[in-house]
Amino acid sequence: MYAPTPDDWHEANRARWDERVAIHAAGDYYDLDAFRAGKDALRDFELAEVGDVTGRTLLHLQCHIGLDTLSWARHGAAHVVGLDFSEPAVETARGLARSLGLPPERAAFVVADVYDAAQAVPDSSYDVVYTGLGALNWLPDVDRWAEIAASLVAPGGFLYLAEFHPLTDCLDDATGSMITYDYFSRDPWVDETPGTYADFDAETVHNRSVEWQHPVGEVVSALAAAGLRIDFLHEHDASLFARYPALKRHADGYYRFAADRPRIPMMYSIKASRPVSG
Repeated sequence: MYAPTPDDWHEANRARWDERVAIHAAGDYYDLDAFRAGKDALRDFELAEVGDVTGRTLLHLQCHIGLDTLSWARHGAAHVVGLDFSEPAVETARGLARSLGLPPERAAFVVADVYDAAQAVPDSSYDVVYTGLGALNWLPDVDRWAEIAASLVAPGGFLYLAEFHPLTDCLDDATGSMITYDYFSRDPWVDETPGTYADFDAETVHNRSVEWQHPVGEVVSALAAAGLRIDFLHEHDASLFARYPALKRHADGYYRFAADRPRIPMMYSIKASRPVSG
């Protein structure tokens, strides 16, 4: 038997994210001044794996404050749409778009739950459906997510997912060297830790969160069952942040273990295409 999902999971998570928008917008982690000045928010492997988006339409699910979304517009996407359930996050993203001179015809943002995306976004399908790191863990049902995301991929288009590897949630927090937690757990993980990954010391009030672990096989199978063809599954030996104290930041900005330690996957990426009918 799995532990029941708390009734307040959605309300608690949204309150947590709403409160952290202002912290993220003002802090060094996202560095909005540098972003406005031209800094790219996308990771090098994402750019290489997604490829040229010039002239294409792109939907970003769970976009937070829109930096990745707007970066795709900067890389030539004809029209980008970002969706997030946090109204303060979407308002911040809209403000960023205006400051970059991107009108709604180029960059639009929608307040909606990802499970309601098909009814909330302005178009019925997109050339690229993108979802970035740290998104799936907030969703209890990855099969439902895959069905909705796949339904928004245009024929000849594809879904691209970059995500933290669930193996990292199984290792001990102190050293990242011992298997401590169950990889196949389906129980909701309830946490009350204050602060945020962008500022561990930030003073916060809404600290309750409910998250889920989704093994890589579950994600791949859900996308395949939703009618998409898996083009690749890549695993990456680095993290965007110091998930464990033993991780060190390298010159490329990623965090890795020392060279004398065996490597493990800390991020993964999937491209899944919708074939052209006929």
